Amino acid sequence: MRHRHAGKLLGRSYEHRKALYRNLMIALIEHRKITTTMAKARAVQPEMERLITIAREDTPHARRMALSKLASKDAMRKLFTFAPQDYGGRNGGYTRITKLGPRRGDGAEMAMIELV
Repeated sequence: MRHRHAGKLLGRSYEHRKALYRNLMIALIEHRKITTTMAKARAVQPEMERLITIAREDTPHARRMALSKLASKDAMRKLFTFAPQDYGGRNGGYTRITKLGPRRGDGAEMAMIELV
């Protein structure tokens, strides 16, 4: 039983899951909208919300924190160019998940996660 164990494991080890979240967040920043499975979208949404909250204030410390999560300087720069102006007056709710239906091959529930 997984009593009191928060978070989704997604059938991956810690390192693999961390890399998956990093790649999904980088893709979301670069493209503003990505299609993935519902489980991955729900797992990465809180991480992305925290990252945008950090990026709302453009300080060196915030940039270091974002870079530690992203590990991509290009994505970090792009995040810090649009986050303060787009989400400066907004208190959360920076992403939206839309269900797309089952995937043709294996029937996995697909979703589109986008920046609002």
